[in-house]
Amino acid sequence: MVYKFVVLSDEDESFVREFEFLDSQTLLDFHNILQEELEYDKSQMASFFLATDNWEKEEEFTLFDMGTGSSTMETAVLEDIIFRKNQKLLYVFDFFNDRALFVEYTGETKEIESREYPICTNSKSVPPKQVVFGNSSRKLYNNIVVSDDEEDEEESEVDDLFLNGEDEESLPDFDNIENLNEEDE
Repeated sequence: MVYKFVVLSDEDESFVREFEFLDSQTLLDFHNILQEELEYDKSQMASFFLATDNWEKEEEFTLFDMGTGSSTMETAVLEDIIFRKNQKLLYVFDFFNDRALFVEYTGETKEIESREYPICTNSKSVPPKQVVFGNSSRKLYNNIVVSDDEEDEEESEVDDLFLNGEDEESLPDFDNIENLNEEDE
């Protein structure tokens, strides 16, 4: 049997992906085709969650065994976790900002022998960016200004802070090799 799913985003209402999977395939297969289809960086963490009808997270399926009692995507066979039409899943792809794709099981169809599964059967709009920076990060980067003038000011402030302008004369002048030799004697 072939399971059909629709994937949506709350960040862009025009974004839609539809997929078909063999019922014997796993959430890891789902993860891999999502990563490929959306051109995401495969080194980033992700998890699937079974979800309630109100999209509240329930059981988690992690990419790797986290030792926390959660199941892995590799062991989650679709026919074992999908038990009703309109079954909902969340695919969390950005843990730091709690961003997810909304996945819904839409029904079954017969397998087409010449078709390779899993397959994306419908693709509309650009996917959401995999990683976004919060406002504080953007402000931090926007405030960085590099200038030679500011650098000189900072150096004199540091000198004044540590030397208080008192000990500057007592320090040897290491720019002059003759002074170095005199210190050694």
